[in-house]
Amino acid sequence: MSNDAYFIEGLRTGEQTVLEEIYDCFFVKVKIFVLQNKGVVSDAEDVFHNALIQLYIRLKNRELTIKSSFEAYLFTTCKNLWRRELNKKRVTNSNVIELEDTETENAFALLEQEQWELYIKKFQLLSENCRKVLTLLFNGTSYDDIVKTFSYASKVVARQRVFKCKTKLTKLIQEDQTFSKIKNL
Repeated sequence: MSNDAYFIEGLRTGEQTVLEEIYDCFFVKVKIFVLQNKGVVSDAEDVFHNALIQLYIRLKNRELTIKSSFEAYLFTTCKNLWRRELNKKRVTNSNVIELEDTETENAFALLEQEQWELYIKKFQLLSENCRKVLTLLFNGTSYDDIVKTFSYASKVVARQRVFKCKTKLTKLIQEDQTFSKIKNL
């Protein structure tokens, strides 16, 4: 059994020693991320705990297929949860108070994770060139730098390429049955 399968099965069954190993192996990385992004240790603990609950719920409700490693999947889940928490704090700080129950919050987090998984799955189907172009764009690379990286004739050509790649990705996502299910929730 691979480490990933070991962690997944341990989480599914609630095996205490495996849960402790998950904390020992992966919590530090999440803690560092949260601390670097306006959080404190208790925030990191909450995010990590909520991510494990979310994964446990998904494992109980259906088969969970992880395309990357368990660590990467768990870390992405934690990042998404922390981003949501930061967004809520930003809204709350602007004097708009939002009250959400835990079940609603978990449902939104699960939905967000499913959306992320669909995006990654379809992103991998793009050509290598499209993946590189979109990765640069999503990481904040300027069109001037994209032109230089790919030796495009101009920014117009770069913008056209980005548009074609985004259109292809959008089409792949929208044609997937999972998208219809997610969209109708």
